[in-house]
Amino acid sequence: MLEEDMEVAIKVVVVGNGAVGKSSMIQRYCKGIFTKDYKKTIGVDFLERQIIVNGEEVRLMLWDTAGQEEFDAITKAYYRGAQACVLVFSTTDRESFQAINSWREKVEAEVGNIPTVLVQNKIDLLEETVIKNEEAEALAKRLKLRFYRASVKEDLNVTEVFKYLAEKYLQRLKQQTAEETEVVHSTSNKIGVFNTISSNVTNQSSSNGREVITLRPNKQRTKKSKNPFGGCSLL
Repeated sequence: MLEEDMEVAIKVVVVGNGAVGKSSMIQRYCKGIFTKDYKKTIGVDFLERQIIVNGEEVRLMLWDTAGQEEFDAITKAYYRGAQACVLVFSTTDRESFQAINSWREKVEAEVGNIPTVLVQNKIDLLEETVIKNEEAEALAKRLKLRFYRASVKEDLNVTEVFKYLAEKYLQRLKQQTAEETEVVHSTSNKIGVFNTISSNVTNQSSSNGREVITLRPNKQRTKKSKNPFGGCSLL
């Protein structure tokens, strides 16, 4: 468990081509509303929602980035610091499907490998689909991503997408915390320990024929700072 009374904040970027339903998805999730009117996102829009995941209080900060190339330089800056990502394409837009690889690369170039999910939006328009089910599933498998078919209009699988990302981030956060604790514990145990293996022990003969053994400290030992003023440091 994380410390009590602590809130986990997760920055989630929602990326993909224009008109695939990124803004609508965030509006639906955070405000519970849906509008058919399409308005091009200029740069970045931002909304947030607080949820409880596995007993933990989580604040999701959802960043809706513009899908148009003319805003590319602006939106790339907002990827930095992202801790989770939603890649979105539309059932009725083949170009948006083909662009997923490019969007993934842009995000990874800024923030590396973060919890990510692939979403096919507008499945309420299956009669107009230009993407085969096998194609979408193959893409998700190749990218090794959880895949959701969603309909923002019908409020289908929208909540599940963000809940999954929150769970994945919490899982990674706890694992990272455990690893850092283990490293600190391991390092603290090695301070002041001397290696007695052959590489760190030098046998010498003194002038009177007696053998002199010189012990060299382990490399992980904390190095003393040379401070002429004793144990105090000057700022």
